[in-house]
Amino acid sequence: MPVIHKFEAGRPRGAGWAGAVIALALAASVAASAFQSSPGAPTPPAGPTTPPAGAAAGVTPPADYVIGPDDVLSIVFWRDKDMSTDVIVRPDGKISLPLVNDVVAAGLTPEQLRVQLTEAAGKFIEDPTVSVVVKAIFSRRVFVTGQVNKPGPYPLSAQTTVLQLLATAGGVMEYADAKNIRVMRTEGGKEVSYKFNYKDVMQGKNLKQNILLKPGDTIIVP
Repeated sequence: MPVIHKFEAGRPRGAGWAGAVIALALAASVAASAFQSSPGAPTPPAGPTTPPAGAAAGVTPPADYVIGPDDVLSIVFWRDKDMSTDVIVRPDGKISLPLVNDVVAAGLTPEQLRVQLTEAAGKFIEDPTVSVVVKAIFSRRVFVTGQVNKPGPYPLSAQTTVLQLLATAGGVMEYADAKNIRVMRTEGGKEVSYKFNYKDVMQGKNLKQNILLKPGDTIIVP
């Protein structure tokens, strides 16, 4: 019996299989594109980028802040972990870092220290990128003594008035001479005294005597 070959619409019988394969490939490509564009789809890791500002956690210094002894600083050299470190400003006002050794920090703003470190490190590192972050402020302190509930030194990390600091120290004691409180301060190498009448200020009188404190001030509550 003769073999009969069948044809469909003028196409060889195998053409249907080729079309199916092409259709499946197109469907897989469309599905892959849709998956990649979906919100939950994984994305390839990004290449190196500039580190975000404020990457190292720190405190916000007052506007008039300059670095002082006992302050804690984070010195960050981008792309150089061996140079990056946390340092405590020594009593002599200096900090020590690899390669650059001792650097004077006390009396400088964080930005001034950053510029100084960049210049010093430039002798050993090509185009150094340096950040100076203030992690803790211990150089700015004021003192309260006398008839308060919690006498002692207090950090001055933000603008603080006499009344605010007395409140921080637990307030004046019952038998304190609250009308004759004194704020002792060194100005121009001389010791000066500012009177503070606690009772008047509490009553909203003569508020100009409720001055902003400066580092090194001592409040005396007789």
